[in-house]
Amino acid sequence: MDQANPFETPRTYSLHRAEYLVGFAVSTGLIIAHWSEIRWWPAIGLFLYIDLIGYIPGAIAFKRAKGRPIHKAYYVLYNVMHSLITQGAVVALWCWLIGPEWALLVIPFHLFGDRGLFGNFMKSFALPFEPVRQEGYLRLLDDLGLAHPKPVGHSGDPVPVGHLPAGRREPHRAVR
Repeated sequence: MDQANPFETPRTYSLHRAEYLVGFAVSTGLIIAHWSEIRWWPAIGLFLYIDLIGYIPGAIAFKRAKGRPIHKAYYVLYNVMHSLITQGAVVALWCWLIGPEWALLVIPFHLFGDRGLFGNFMKSFALPFEPVRQEGYLRLLDDLGLAHPKPVGHSGDPVPVGHLPAGRREPHRAVR
């Protein structure tokens, strides 16, 4: 889900991120190998547009909301722009209209870096837009006997905000 609440065990979450680190390393190696062949203005634009459309608006809305819910459209924008499917279509369209070029390497570099380096995966409507540790995930780790991850990117660990929490339900009791 996010680096504060992966809803995986810490070990499987690390392995999941490691797979993307391999893609990040390959794309980085290719960028270095073809450094002089990359058209840098298109590369910079291709790298930035993903976050300019898919992350920055939601991050601003989350900060401005000060605890109030933000619109689900921000989550959709993030997920669409950070999708390997969407960006694969962008690369294919670019290759068809403009032609293949090394500048396109910044797209997998961006996506694999987000996932592998920073642990950013798709955003769920059920969680705040920015990572905030969730009590339910921490209880899951307690039940599994695993250590809690450190708080992420906040000055402290704020109360989960920015989403509409599900109503409290009574715990399920087995019928005897």
